[in-house]
Amino acid sequence: MSYVTRFAPSPTGPLHLGHAFSALTAFNRARAQGGTMLLRIEDIDRDRCKPHWETLIFEDLRWLGLAWPEKVMRQSDRLPAYRAALDRLIAMELCYPCRCTRGDIRAALSAPQEGAPVQGPDGLVYPGTCRSRRMSEADATDAIRLDIAAAMDRLPRDPHFTETGPQNPGTHELTRDNAINGIGDIVLARRDIGTSYHLSVVADDSAQGITEVVRGADLFEATYIHILLQDLLALPRPAYHHHDLVRDETGKRLAKRDDARAIRHYRATGHTPQDVRRLAGL
Repeated sequence: MSYVTRFAPSPTGPLHLGHAFSALTAFNRARAQGGTMLLRIEDIDRDRCKPHWETLIFEDLRWLGLAWPEKVMRQSDRLPAYRAALDRLIAMELCYPCRCTRGDIRAALSAPQEGAPVQGPDGLVYPGTCRSRRMSEADATDAIRLDIAAAMDRLPRDPHFTETGPQNPGTHELTRDNAINGIGDIVLARRDIGTSYHLSVVADDSAQGITEVVRGADLFEATYIHILLQDLLALPRPAYHHHDLVRDETGKRLAKRDDARAIRHYRATGHTPQDVRRLAGL
């Protein structure tokens, strides 16, 4: 099997040094193995994603010397595929509608109880307020959640994945206890877009034949969600390579609002692609 990875930015702002590091890491790993790096535009959040940011992504990556096969996958073109994946999970009776807002969840978790609220890879671990609701009750104002306990019980064995990154190399397993207490009932479909990052990225990696996912270490914990969905949907399992993050002088990871480290800024001030590689730590 030939090596295939991807770089999957969201067009919600300018790419910065951290994006350059991730894209170049993926490109270099693909080139070293005689494989391919694909480009995917993750634009399901239509309120925040803008065409001019997508145009800038292409300009920045080409300026860095990267190339990729056409045609580029855009998540906004794949909503029917995400709905089909969601419908499979609904048919397995693993989903329920949820009307809770973020404020509702915070309020429920702040009520007197044993222990403090747990922050999982999908946010605060959901307290299960709407878990007794049926899909027949769902309407357009509801999100759709996965009953993670029922999902784990559905599988013949605990999901696991192979990590090739520098921080946690080896095999990692999702246990039932960690799924319930550390992740909780994740959102599969937001009420405003009909899908979620977790559901769409799993469907896309399968559709693109990704053999190794290259991305930042901040998404390591989210991988446990992705391998669970892969097993439930009978999708192939890629390897995962979570690379180190580029941070500022205070140790904080870069964000798109940090325009001083945007690739477009370096381009405009006379830096070369080699300068950016050096600044990113490559």
